[in-house]
Amino acid sequence: MATYRRSVRIHAPLEEVWDFHSTEQGLEALTPDWMGLTVESVIGPDGEPDPDVLEAGSELHMSVQPLGIAPRQSWTSVITEREERDGAAWFVDVMEDGPFAAWEHTHSFFADGDATVLRDHVEYELPFGVLGRTVAPLSGIGFAPMFRQRHQVTRELLESGSWRRQR
Repeated sequence: MATYRRSVRIHAPLEEVWDFHSTEQGLEALTPDWMGLTVESVIGPDGEPDPDVLEAGSELHMSVQPLGIAPRQSWTSVITEREERDGAAWFVDVMEDGPFAAWEHTHSFFADGDATVLRDHVEYELPFGVLGRTVAPLSGIGFAPMFRQRHQVTRELLESGSWRRQR
């Protein structure tokens, strides 16, 4: 599988960065508008709709329409792991249905003094078999602006404290 990695240092405590990324609202806030994200439903691990926190076992049913011109595509992700330890936290979301042949995104958070280092690690496989594997090295060109914007929005919302006021 191909991989994509990106890191950013956010001048906000680990707890705040972790809380932000643990909610549907955080996902919606940091997804670039040009992705055309619609969250259709979120189901918690106990079957409860719209849980406050995306715990392991939560299912997100979404659709995306990049640039508003591509056909709208369904995307179902499941949070398969979610852990917090002293000075670190992470969760993994796995695409169960969607535009990629495979997608596993690990979001890792590490305390760094009063700041937090956020690391995204995505393992993915493009559709279309051999053709998808052939062009996979170029896919980082598309991922880079999306993750750059995600990290920029995360920094802006958390470093300014505006996300705390929105909750």
